[in-house]
Amino acid sequence: MPAHNPFKAALAARQAQIGFWLSMATPYLAEVSATAGFDWLLIDGEHAPNDLRSTLQALQVIAPYASQPVVRAVAGEVALIKQLLDIGAKTLLVPMVDTAEQARMMVSATRYPPLGIRGVGSAVGRASRWSSRTDYLDVADDEVCLLVQAETVTALKNLEEICAVDGVDGVFIGPADLAASMGYRGKPGHPDVQAAIEGAMRTIIASGKAAGTLTSDPALARRYLELGCTFVATGVDVTMYANAARRLAAEFKPQQAGSTGGAPSAAY
Repeated sequence: MPAHNPFKAALAARQAQIGFWLSMATPYLAEVSATAGFDWLLIDGEHAPNDLRSTLQALQVIAPYASQPVVRAVAGEVALIKQLLDIGAKTLLVPMVDTAEQARMMVSATRYPPLGIRGVGSAVGRASRWSSRTDYLDVADDEVCLLVQAETVTALKNLEEICAVDGVDGVFIGPADLAASMGYRGKPGHPDVQAAIEGAMRTIIASGKAAGTLTSDPALARRYLELGCTFVATGVDVTMYANAARRLAAEFKPQQAGSTGGAPSAAY
């Protein structure tokens, strides 16, 4: 069986992929989201209460559908990357990658020796279908799609070097952390932050790598796609639910409207 990762192939072909963020950490809602028609679904292990088992469950329920799962690790740790790959994650999003050296380490963590340092245990893993994919070790390196997050001033300074790392398929700009790093915490829409984001996107695209981000603002999402971004997430499950629930409650209990402090930000 040849290497197969439709999401990676779409990025390589520069086909825009529209995504949706899964932060509820429940497989039931992950499956509901998989029926919506998004190109990719982000299973968030950094800011959502997902662990290895709940991430596995999300991968399992999404698998029958066309939407492709992307798993965000809690951190760029080699042992954790190994576990995520073994449970069948093919596309990884690694947060807080500030340097080319960090990016190279993440590439190494996703490759088997002699090209990398990924531990060989696929015989007992979902990734190889418990050894029914008899050629898994031969195709696994090519199957992995590695996306890294550039979300600090330091990362933007090193962006060209990060993009030049062989094995990095795309770079994701994290608006909320970048805004904080620039001194505009909680204000990802600030003109200076948006200028930095657009400049970074142009650098990524010019390098030949896929550029991506997350925004719940439809106008911004379309702007990023027009710039040439290839993978853009356009909403977050938990904020969609929270906002809809609050609107419904406000229709019947208007005196309580706004008592919870407003809608949460989805730009992270």
